[in-house]
Amino acid sequence: MSGIYIHIPFCKQACHYCDFHFSTNTNRTNEMVDMICRELELRSDYLPKGKPVNTIYFGGGTPSLLSAAQIGKILDQIQLYYQLDLKELTLEANPDDLNAKNLQDWKALGLDRLSIGIQTFDAEILRFYNRAHNSKESLNAILMAKAVGFQKLSIDLIYGFPSDNHNIWKNDLQIALDQDPGHISSYCLTVEPKTALGNWEKRGLYSHSTEDFAAVQFEMLMESLDKVGYIQYEISNFGKFGQFAIHNTNYWSGIPYLGIGPSAHSFDGNVRGFNISNNSKYIDSLKNDDLAFTEEKATNLDIANDQILTALRTIWGLDLISFKTDFGFDLLDLKNKQINFLLSEQLLRLENNHLTLTTKGKLLADSVAVSLFLD
Repeated sequence: MSGIYIHIPFCKQACHYCDFHFSTNTNRTNEMVDMICRELELRSDYLPKGKPVNTIYFGGGTPSLLSAAQIGKILDQIQLYYQLDLKELTLEANPDDLNAKNLQDWKALGLDRLSIGIQTFDAEILRFYNRAHNSKESLNAILMAKAVGFQKLSIDLIYGFPSDNHNIWKNDLQIALDQDPGHISSYCLTVEPKTALGNWEKRGLYSHSTEDFAAVQFEMLMESLDKVGYIQYEISNFGKFGQFAIHNTNYWSGIPYLGIGPSAHSFDGNVRGFNISNNSKYIDSLKNDDLAFTEEKATNLDIANDQILTALRTIWGLDLISFKTDFGFDLLDLKNKQINFLLSEQLLRLENNHLTLTTKGKLLADSVAVSLFLD
């Protein structure tokens, strides 16, 4: 199996926390779609032979800014040049882009999963984040998507907004659970250097929440969703049975994927790489049939450490036997002291040759993984 990720690098406006690659200048949208189609043609031999494309994911940016005709053009190009055995076709969408016509058009194109960027249901915080939608549109987006017949829905929520108490987060969780979308992705609000929040913090105009404050909200998230049957199958992703994101799960499992569009990353099963993060240079390069793609110089050790990091974030954990077969490293032997310590501190569990994080360990997931990195 394999997957295709399409990066649509346009947004209506810049969210104050976001450091993904995008532009608010949409003048070259048609050219961008044409060059995405061109890149799909030029890179049609990138994915391993005999591994049909099972998932397609439109991310961004804001893919829901594209017209149905533009999305359809990209999908037609994929169908023309790739072997398909589709299990999931996802579009990231902002609530303000959802209406009955768009939803029906997307469904007619074969889209079967929506990832809706709600972030919070609080009107004041939405304005602070500089989101283009309001709280009423957030609720309506979920209701409309269900009414049109989308059975696979995911919503994004952000926790860790600095406050005197946890009431805002409690309210966000309650509203989300009342809507019961089936899948929730939730991330801690972080301050990235080249964002509005980063600039404000540097100038003393903003202070992020403490680690302890954010950790409490993460624990609230895990407890609340577990009570109503949502499974934390990855640190930041919760879904009911049948609602796990196949595309993202394949990322974490080391399945090959092709990234198309500016800034998109790819992995052919052995080597990783990325496209240039500049819209104009991407378009101009593809007009000359020049792939603005750079391979990462990753060693077997680098990829092994990546696998430790991603696998430990999942409910399935790190398969030590497969890890040894794939990379040639016996982690139990090489990291015996560290593993025994993590087991004794109840941060890890070891069962059936699989290492998985405990609930306590999930609060320190990155630190646990780094302690097992090979050097």
